[in-house]
This record gives sequence, structure tokens and C-alpha cells, in this order.
Amino acid sequence: MNEPLKSAPTPRGGSGHRLRDLDEQAFRDTYHCDRFTATVLGNRLRYAVQHMSTGLMFNAFSPIIRDWYDFAITVSGPPDLDYPMPAVSASLVVFIGTMADAVRNAVEEYGPENLKPGDVLICNDPYRVGTHVNDLCFIRPVFAGDRLVAFLNVRAHQLDMGGVVPGGFSGTKTNVYENGLVLGPMLLYANDRPVRQTFSLLFDNTRLAPLLYPDIVTIFRQLQLGERLIQESVTRYGIDAYLGTVRYCVDTGAEAMRDALNKLPDGVYEAEDGIDCDGAGDDEQYVVRAKVTKRGEHVEVDLSGTSRQARTCINAGPLDAKTAVLVAFKLTLDPLSPFTSGAFRDIDMVLPPGTIVSAMPPNGAIMLYWEVTMPLMMALFRAIGKAIGPDAIGGDYGSISGHNAHGVWPDGRPWTNIAVCGGEHGPWGASREADGDSYNVAYMINNMDPPTEAIEQDSPVVVLRKEYVPDSAGIGYNRGGASVVKDTMWLAAAEHYSMPLKLKRPSGTGAYGGGDGSLGAAWFFEPAARVLQSPGHLVPFDASAYAESTPIAGMLDPQTLAPKADGEYFYFARVPIWRTAPGAMSRYLTSGGGGWGEATAREPARVLADVRNGYISLEHARTAYGVAITGDPARDPEGLRLDEAATQQLRNSMTRPAAG
Repeated sequence: MNEPLKSAPTPRGGSGHRLRDLDEQAFRDTYHCDRFTATVLGNRLRYAVQHMSTGLMFNAFSPIIRDWYDFAITVSGPPDLDYPMPAVSASLVVFIGTMADAVRNAVEEYGPENLKPGDVLICNDPYRVGTHVNDLCFIRPVFAGDRLVAFLNVRAHQLDMGGVVPGGFSGTKTNVYENGLVLGPMLLYANDRPVRQTFSLLFDNTRLAPLLYPDIVTIFRQLQLGERLIQESVTRYGIDAYLGTVRYCVDTGAEAMRDALNKLPDGVYEAEDGIDCDGAGDDEQYVVRAKVTKRGEHVEVDLSGTSRQARTCINAGPLDAKTAVLVAFKLTLDPLSPFTSGAFRDIDMVLPPGTIVSAMPPNGAIMLYWEVTMPLMMALFRAIGKAIGPDAIGGDYGSISGHNAHGVWPDGRPWTNIAVCGGEHGPWGASREADGDSYNVAYMINNMDPPTEAIEQDSPVVVLRKEYVPDSAGIGYNRGGASVVKDTMWLAAAEHYSMPLKLKRPSGTGAYGGGDGSLGAAWFFEPAARVLQSPGHLVPFDASAYAESTPIAGMLDPQTLAPKADGEYFYFARVPIWRTAPGAMSRYLTSGGGGWGEATAREPARVLADVRNGYISLEHARTAYGVAITGDPARDPEGLRLDEAATQQLRNSMTRPAAG
């Protein structure tokens, strides 16, 4: 019963076979169960993590978990199988991609031989387990008798982990000591009982223990639930069938990615992307350079030309970079197969230490890791796009422009507002299948948007506006998603940390001939500003509206302070902490998503629908798409009419070759 299981056959290549080609006996010899049982058990594993996710989300107290879905749950195999990850929750990709290595690193350091039934191990060190210190990993070993057969793992964002900034979100912290409490692998529960010293260490260093405590208890209960579900599977199907299924799930993930990589022609593909600056000054831009080498069934991603690590906490670690690489290949080549640790089997990564995606302690801490792994992913999108042509995908809005604010209620209780009133949600790029969605979170994050009612309940704010901006999407046969503008009125005095990091150049880059999306920006309006004095009227978009604003970040006209692509760059951290009086308003404008394909190939009826729905103006329809439309879109959108003759004339003139 306890003999080592056989290694899986090579799914493809050389003398190996595809998994579907294995006959029943070969499958049973390899995975210690029949194919039907492996399928059922694989589905049970996925069910377990989703069942746990539902329980956590509906019982969480912290808005970052309850409303943002800022967590991930995974299953890992035991140490003797090298911690394979066969099942993950449908939640944050930036968490999921790091979890296989996070569990291995934490358990190996603590010592798997020291773990007992009823234990829960925790760790949050970015250099050990990835992401940042607010993302606490909870790891529960699962035993069948005296045999360790699995780990159930939750990574969940905690609203505060100490440090110099309440909530942690800031681009100006310079080292790990300012960043917050760092926990190496240690027990939080032993024999299903709280370890008082660990709880004391945690709560002595956080500002929001009353919110963290019930969430931790909820996480603990979900780990117990998952343990019961796995033990039921082992009891019903046997240890060997269960462990064989774990390996089968990972092998299918590896084979699916191998098939996807075969779509890439052999060759070398290079691209770069980056961020505007760090929180120490706007004198240095940071670039991620990716070189993709495809040979046969293997790919190497070399990031050696990437900029040195930033001087502040706008850095990522190697596990975060690994996640971005895998997400880029999954989204462009293999979006439909389940995410498992096997997907990385045929991808190698070259990553020297000390870059913005492989930062080393203590200086240049890791906090805003997604802001530099998103450019890494977009560099890979463009590199891979050179090889896959029409299957390329346009860029998204590039920076979530996070906004962190805090203050006190009239009765002295602290409040915090984290990542809900900035530019956190915005457009995606277009693909050959469809236009880009206009209101999502960035490709690398995929969380949910909190309800406005919840935002206004948790902190003293009124969300005045969330809407799309006309003419902001990258043009194309399929257009990109439109920019999003969000206006928020702050009803109490507050301190703000703003983090827009990609506004100098378009992040929503076009694909396969599509156009780039517009640039984003951010501003504050003080309570005395005249544009805030008209009751019932929202602040308009015309250039005159910005005359009394205070720019936070973006490329702006230095005179009017309105958006201007070739204007002056306003640096986000020239004021490290923005302080506002009651009645101030913030405005965040995201960048637009990239388009796909030639704009003049877009069907005029679709352009007409875009004008009717407010995505583009009459003039933009004419100049960018060559489509003539008559009528008044503001007062009579249903009365708009397509002028087919004028449209044909416009398009003929736009596509006519230049003379001589």
C-alpha cells in the first residue's frame, strides 16, 4: 500500500504517449486507479476548494475578503510527491500561481516531520512565499491514518499587518522594516487549538485585530471542512487512487500546456514594458525585458535585461515573476484547461537576483508586486503576439492605481478605505473573438468589484460616479474596453496614499493592427473648488473642469491640468501623503484598453451601436472608423442613422494609397 507510485509517462514527445492514448491497464499501472475514478476524484478536489471559497467569502468580516474576493485556496500533494498542486479556486491568479512553491518552501523550512494532525502553519514573508506581507498563508496538513497525504492552503489578504502605513498600501516605503510584520513558518493552531504566542505576535502588530480575528477563525473552519472532504475521498477510494489522481491532474495540466506551446513556431521573440518611476523620485523609469526562446516542446523566458530593483516597495519577487510568466502563456495559448502546477513543467525562466521582479531584502521592499508583474505579463503578450499573429490580445489598463485612505470616525474609531476608490477596475484589451470588456480588474488579478453600498457603509465616502469615457478605447475591428472614471467625495478628513504607476505611455497597447487606448490620470479637488459647489451636478470632463484641481499623477496639460498625452508628467509621490479636508473629491481615470485588428474593417452597424451606447462620439466614428452617422446621440440615441454613402466615401479616402 505504501510503495512509491510510478512516475507518469511522458505525455508527448520522443517515445512517450499522450495521456488519452494510455490503455486502461497502462493508466491503472501509472495512476493506481481507472480513468473514471481519476476524473471523479479530480472533480472532488476542485469541488473542495470551491466549497471552501464559498464558505470563506460569505462568512468574512474584512471587506477586502468579503467584497474583493482577495484570497485563494489550493490543494497540494505530500512531500514525497514534491508538493504537486492539482486544484485551485476560481480566485486571485497572483495568489494561485505562487502557492505550489509557497507551500513547499514553508513546509520544508518548518519540517514536514514536525507537523501533526490539527496543525495550521502560517507564513507571509514575500521572499519565502511570494506576494506581500498582508497576504497571510494558512497551510493545514491532511493525514490519512499516520500518513501525510495532502495540504490544504489558504492565502488571504489581511487588512493590516503593521508597518508605517495603515493598511500597508503605499509606493513610498523603502525597506522591509517599514513594510510590516514578517512571519516565517510557524504554527497558528496545534491539535486544533490556537497557539496563543502566535496570535499575540500577530495582534500586537496589527491595527485591525477585531476584523482579522473572525476572518482567521473562518479560515480555520474552512480548512477543517476541506480536510474532511479529502479524508472522505481517501476513505472511499483509497490512498493510492487519491495520490494517483493528484499526479494525473498535474500531468493533464502539463500536457495541455505542452500542446499549447506547440502552437508557437520555434524562434526567439523579445519585447519590453515597464512602469513610470518608483516612490523615491521620477528620475528613473523601470523596464521589464523578456526574451522568449522556443525550441521544440520547451520554452525559455529570459528576464536578464530587466531594470535593477526599485528604491521603494514597488518590487516583486521571483515567485511573482514566475506567476506572471505562466499567466501570460495561459491567457494567450491555453486559457481553458485547469490551472495546476504542471502547467510550468516545460517552461524555464532565467531571472538574475536584484531586479524589479526578483528583489532582494532589506531595501527596496516587496509590496506593490502586481504593478511590475503586470508589465512583465504585457511584455510577454507582445512577444508571444509576434508569433501567434491574429491570436494576439490587446493590453489592459495597466496599473490598478490603488488608493489607500484612513481617518477616524467622530467617536474616535479608526476607519480605513483600501483599494476601492482609486482606479482599481478598468478595461481589458480586445482579441479576435470580441471587444475588450470595459469594467474588470487587471489580467493579473481577477477579483470582484465591491458594491458601492458596501464601500459607502465601511468608510465616510460617497461614490459620485463610475462610468465609461467616450473615445478612450483603442480602435480596431474589435475595440478595446473604454476608460473608467471614478469620482469619490470624502466626507471626513483623511490621509491618502495614491499609487498610479503606468501613465506615461499607453498600457492598453493594440494587437494585430489595433490602436492603443488612451492614458489615465488622477486628481484631487479641494472642498472650495467651484466645480464642487453646484448642488446635484457632477464635475464635467471638459478641460475647464480641472483648473482648480490638484493633480496626483498623469500626463497633463501644464496650463489646464486636463489630460494630454504629450503634456507634462505629474509624479505621484511628490506628495507622499495627501491630506484632505471634509468635502474633498478624488477623480481617477484609468487608461483605455487596446484594440484588435484594423479599425476600418469594423462593421458600420457596430460603430453605430458604439455611438448609441456612448463608447464613441460622432466625430470619433468619422475620423477613426470612417463611419458617417447622423442624429443626436445625447437626446435621441435611438434616432441615430447610418449614412452608408458617406461612410463608403470616408473609408475609400482612408484606405487610398498615397500618391507617387
